[in-house]
Amino acid sequence: MTMERLIEVGDATLRVAIDGDERAPALVLSNSLGTTLDMWAPQVPALAREFRVIRYDARGHGGSSVTPGPYVIDQLGRDVIALLDALHIERASVAGVSMGGMTGMWLGIHAPQRLERLAIVCSSAHIGGEDGWNARIRTVQADGMSAVADAVVSRWFTPAFAQQAPALVERMKAMFRSLSPQGYAGACAAVRDMNQLDEIASITAPTLIVTGSEDLATPPTMSSAMLERIPGAQQIVVPGAHLSNIECAPAVTEALLRFLRVSVPANA
Repeated sequence: MTMERLIEVGDATLRVAIDGDERAPALVLSNSLGTTLDMWAPQVPALAREFRVIRYDARGHGGSSVTPGPYVIDQLGRDVIALLDALHIERASVAGVSMGGMTGMWLGIHAPQRLERLAIVCSSAHIGGEDGWNARIRTVQADGMSAVADAVVSRWFTPAFAQQAPALVERMKAMFRSLSPQGYAGACAAVRDMNQLDEIASITAPTLIVTGSEDLATPPTMSSAMLERIPGAQQIVVPGAHLSNIECAPAVTEALLRFLRVSVPANA
């Protein structure tokens, strides 16, 4: 049974959902930009059989508080450290999609003592495109989330999947539209300004990079840049788009289980 609670992390309050045995190894799942912790629903049943699965809405998203923006990646990373502290967890594995993967990389760089293993799913150490991000921020601040919902969510899934599962895609659009424009804009700024390409070479935690072959937002070229820099990193490529944990849920779930179960370093 999922236990939900609100946890204070400094200047923010996070909506947190916990599944699994509290004695099991801790696994934090971090959501992507424009989603809530519910995006991880396909993975929870399998992961919770072996891990204490901790999901949370990033600040500005879902049931978490909307603090004044713009945000920076340091804030998002420190939120996870504060969350672990509140739950009395010394070390945890982290899996994150998109912005969640960026947050995981920050932890690997700045808090290696708290990180057991790291799974970076459809993400990048640097996105770029400042003009595009600024235009998106201005639009949602002026006209709300619905003004960009179709354009943003269409990049999350391949056209074939959108045709096969229109109801699911509509649910994801509804999730996106439900978010606070100010919170979303704040998080957009964190992604816009984040550049961890040079720093990820210091990551020592065993790392898995999951790449969507058709990903438009964080294409395979970005994954290659991370693979070259993170010592001993492994990579798997799934035939999915940006939210491959939804579009290709069984493949991503199995990849995470194989990686997280390993009791020796991935580069041993």
